[in-house]
Amino acid sequence: MSGNLYRALSDGFPDDRTRIAIEVPGGACFSFAALDEAVGRISQLLLDLGVRRGGRVMTQVEKSPEAVFLYLATLRIGAIFVPLNPAYREAEMGTFIADAEPAVIVGQPRSEAMLGKLARAHGGGIVLTLGQDASGSLLDRIDGLAPAPRIADLGADEIAAIVYTSGTTGRSKGAMLSHGNLLSNADTLHRIWGWRDGDVLLHALPIYHVHGLFIALHCALLNGSRVIFLPRFEARAVIAQLPRASVFMGVPTFYTRLLGEPEFGMEACANMRLFIAGSAPLLPETFAQFEARSGHRILERYGMTEAGMITSNPLQGERRPGSVGPPLPGVSVRVAGEDGQAMAQGEVGVLEIKGPNVFRGYWRMEEKTAEEFREDGYFITGDLARIDEDGAVAIVGRAKDMVVCGGLNVYPKEIEAVIDALDGVGESAVFGLPHPDFGEAVAAEVTLDNPHADLDEARIIESVRAQLSGFKVPKRVFVVDALPRNPMGKVQKKTLRERYAETFKG
Repeated sequence: MSGNLYRALSDGFPDDRTRIAIEVPGGACFSFAALDEAVGRISQLLLDLGVRRGGRVMTQVEKSPEAVFLYLATLRIGAIFVPLNPAYREAEMGTFIADAEPAVIVGQPRSEAMLGKLARAHGGGIVLTLGQDASGSLLDRIDGLAPAPRIADLGADEIAAIVYTSGTTGRSKGAMLSHGNLLSNADTLHRIWGWRDGDVLLHALPIYHVHGLFIALHCALLNGSRVIFLPRFEARAVIAQLPRASVFMGVPTFYTRLLGEPEFGMEACANMRLFIAGSAPLLPETFAQFEARSGHRILERYGMTEAGMITSNPLQGERRPGSVGPPLPGVSVRVAGEDGQAMAQGEVGVLEIKGPNVFRGYWRMEEKTAEEFREDGYFITGDLARIDEDGAVAIVGRAKDMVVCGGLNVYPKEIEAVIDALDGVGESAVFGLPHPDFGEAVAAEVTLDNPHADLDEARIIESVRAQLSGFKVPKRVFVVDALPRNPMGKVQKKTLRERYAETFKG
């Protein structure tokens, strides 16, 4: 039996293939038959371009149904999909291209010249374009092509996708996720979240990371469900479509913004079955306010790039604010100290996980992969947690100072390197602060080595904005005489977080 994820997903399509698979409100609708045909035609184009089993197909495009078809086509032929945030700048893209060496790069039409230059410089392949409005050379080149005749037979351990996650040293790591990893997660979530005939997914997430591309779409496709596909999250657009949907997935920012709209309430949610939150901690007050306004208790779960979903609050049963629930069926979790020794129940330590959803390792980083796994196969997540007496997990912090801004991972080291390189800066420390909209906001404390340097908060922020993606740009910069350090000279980021904790409140 083939382990190809696309075969498993397509087996879930309804018998009546004229049913709608993806609908863009006010735009195009695609039936399951049209989806399958488009996937087959893109598959044939990729094969014609020389993409083979294990070859990389890199994308940096805006959200569209056609971008989903490209992902599925990559799975179908046994190639490896490499999705990237459209916000990445030229220098960042050069790093990814050099590391992944893709056979094909698909970017936005306005980025064609830049991507072509980078491909020539860094060993990338053929550059195609795909616009959010279905423009570009990718779709032009499939016009008239017959669908590829077969789905590639693959082993479940073969790599389906490489998803880059930032490293604490500043170098991004490519997490290799197999067809079996993704299918095991999809099958489990489809079952425990109670997907049923007639469910409709309202999709407002981006599709360049695990949450929107894998968790949401795989569940809907396995179920043969209609997906109402919003180009981006806009609170009023979501409220307008909620009466037609039954399942919604979002980051905490989505829920705080819905609560900020006066028209959001029980009437809009009357047809809804399930609201799911993840990618960042959900504040207990958001949980309570949402229940009061909508009549629904948000189901919070916990996952990461390297494993998809790991734990989930129950569909039936108590959903506790501040808890991400017990591990998924087939997944094992434990809490350990830095030495790898298991901690007692209720004690805080580093969460370690093991299961069929856990990734195969980091692309071309064998030593780093070995460092992150225990000898018995448990992966060290780097998240601080405790496990309660009923087996539920509570995430209490991060061992590696990562900031999660609007559901996106931000690693301070990368931003500090940019700030420290500015003429007149002595040193910097980047950290996260509680934010009512983004969950956490990026902030920085900076010292100057030249008191006459023409640098202030606004200039530093603009300098970072010119070099890094918008979600990495500090929302506040505090210029000080010295950074707080312990007796060993290490910067105390806990002190910084406490010092500025009230910055975005009120």
